[in-house]
Amino acid sequence: MIESGTVRLGVVGLGNIAQQHIANVRDGHVVECAITAVCSRQQTDAAAQLGVTHFTDYRELIDSGTCDAVLIATPTFTHFDIGACALQAGLHVMMEKPIGLSVQEGQALLDLHSPKQVFALMLNQRTDPLFQTMRDIIESDQLGEICRTHWTMTNWFRPDIYFQVSDWRATWKGEGGGLLLNQCIHNLDIFTWLCGMPSSVRADCRFGRYHDIDVEDEATAYFEYDNGASGLFVGSTGEAPGVNRFDVVGDKGSLAFDGQRLVLTLNERGTSEYSRTTHDMFGQPATETTDVTPDREVNQHALVLGNFCRSILQGGQLIAPASEGLKSLALANAMLLSSWEDMRIALPLDSEHYQRALQQRIDASSLRKKSTAKANIDMDASYR
Repeated sequence: MIESGTVRLGVVGLGNIAQQHIANVRDGHVVECAITAVCSRQQTDAAAQLGVTHFTDYRELIDSGTCDAVLIATPTFTHFDIGACALQAGLHVMMEKPIGLSVQEGQALLDLHSPKQVFALMLNQRTDPLFQTMRDIIESDQLGEICRTHWTMTNWFRPDIYFQVSDWRATWKGEGGGLLLNQCIHNLDIFTWLCGMPSSVRADCRFGRYHDIDVEDEATAYFEYDNGASGLFVGSTGEAPGVNRFDVVGDKGSLAFDGQRLVLTLNERGTSEYSRTTHDMFGQPATETTDVTPDREVNQHALVLGNFCRSILQGGQLIAPASEGLKSLALANAMLLSSWEDMRIALPLDSEHYQRALQQRIDASSLRKKSTAKANIDMDASYR
């Protein structure tokens, strides 16, 4: 436990998302921590504005004794080295998604985590009241056994400049993928959080269909579950206007999210019971439909960071333990492997097999030369 009652937080990386976290602490949305150091390869005015030390090497920050915990908000390919260094030094770690380029990387980090350390992932959509409402309904068995899941999430449109001004985004070497490892990792996390892990995946990923990139910018996947249920996931960064439609269908009813409203429809009698007992040739169960859309105005990132700090100070359950990050990463990895090998992939994923396949692509990959074009950045527009 920390005697001061406040977590001393070091921020590694000072890009767009790191600035959001810093602003949340600075503006009082996260009161359980104080930023005591920052790290980036180039000098910025962030340290002076915060009145803290600036480091250009993350190892120096970690060894400085100025921090109880670090928030890692750097490009994906650096997550493993920085995370491993912080965990081995005994610090608590909050990491931006994903936990690594692959399940094997993520598991290797978890293996370094001791019970005395808090290790969390910024899976902020778990704090969205809409998904929490869906989870409560599913866990209370109002839908009965799940029969089918379907999420079309093509509302992640990214123009070319999003990739051009970065040297690491949407490269095998820098990100280990594209759409699935960056944008849709949030959706895959919510999918598994609500509906569980499938037993197998069959996917068709399209690589560089809409952008001048080597990695996937469109993906369609079919899931099979142990109970016989089926699922479909569709994602894209190349469609405009995009769609955000999520359906969970159970024996007793369904949840339908259309991107704006969440609707719960409950059957008067369970579908399977009705089917077995009715004499009406074209009958179907009577239903009642209710709009259950909650107020969604919450600061998701601040809630996750505050929860992380309280877990350090007081103990208690994390919203998003780092171990949970393996589930969405396994789905993303399996979807890519299925596309590369044109076959159904059984889960749990053979992480060693996947790592070999990924490494071949990393070895043939390189970071891109960054464009000098000026990009207009509105981070609020990036959240879907």
